Amino acid sequence: MYFSVFLRKIILLTMKLIFSVLCLLCIQVSNAQEAALPILNNFNKVRDFTISNNQTESYFTVQSPNEELSGIFKALKIKEEWQEAVLVSFSGQFKDLEPFLSPNGLQLYFASNRPLLVSETKIKDFDIWVVERNTIDDNWSEPRNLGAPINSEHNEFYLSIANSKNMYFTSDRPSVKGKDDIFLSEWKNGKYQTAISMSSAINTENYEYNAYIAPDESFILFGGYKRKDGFGSGDLYISYKEDGKWTLAKNMGDTINSKYMDYCPFVDWTTKTLYFTSKRSILKADNKHNSSEFLNNITSYNNGLSRIYKVDISTLLNELK
Repeated sequence: MYFSVFLRKIILLTMKLIFSVLCLLCIQVSNAQEAALPILNNFNKVRDFTISNNQTESYFTVQSPNEELSGIFKALKIKEEWQEAVLVSFSGQFKDLEPFLSPNGLQLYFASNRPLLVSETKIKDFDIWVVERNTIDDNWSEPRNLGAPINSEHNEFYLSIANSKNMYFTSDRPSVKGKDDIFLSEWKNGKYQTAISMSSAINTENYEYNAYIAPDESFILFGGYKRKDGFGSGDLYISYKEDGKWTLAKNMGDTINSKYMDYCPFVDWTTKTLYFTSKRSILKADNKHNSSEFLNNITSYNNGLSRIYKVDISTLLNELK
């Protein structure tokens, strides 16, 4: 009898311990799913985040559910409070997306299907464009197409630029190894060189896209679609440059990735924070919901729509080596 009581106590304590561990894991997962900024809750579909080094200026893409509309929004932090985001002056007519703010804050790169000439209205393929300013307090210039060798007659997306001025971007031009590849155009002798598809350590016969390059080019983050080591959809991968060569890309793991689409990485070096876009969902049909619960769930941040999340990667970068 006493043994039976003792055994029940052991089982009860074990169950409590398991429950505590599961709660801890849930907390860790929820931290990885934290909304990038509170103001992003105001939008149903957002993606592509970039922020200034002084943490006071951010840009991101806002889209309609079916992506007929795609524009770049700007949010400013004033007295430690993020203000209401507004559409930037040069966006709103064509499909603009994937903003990337240069480290000095004087150039903002983005992808767009806008025509080359202001006088034209017919859209074209997606190219990389840039707006510029002399100081961070000035207004942005009119958009300028980067031209060749960055842009081509095919699509170019998601530019990231290193301290060396080397440009990394996505393209589906004929020289790809698969469907979409990550390309590199090096800055040499005062001009950009012919863009080349990166090595097979990064690109495959499938889709690779949305690369973020470390300022010193010590590593690259990018999206890979439905790889064998993936979680079911698009995942974020990392490759390190060692002795001048890129290591075989490694899945960044379930601290960041999910079974849903995870993409569009950007690292803020001031806070060692990785921002990324995800279509992850925590919704489940395992319980009956009342009206209030149902509406709260389908309008929650983790409801399967495109959202921007953040996670601390101060230790993760070394752990993945």
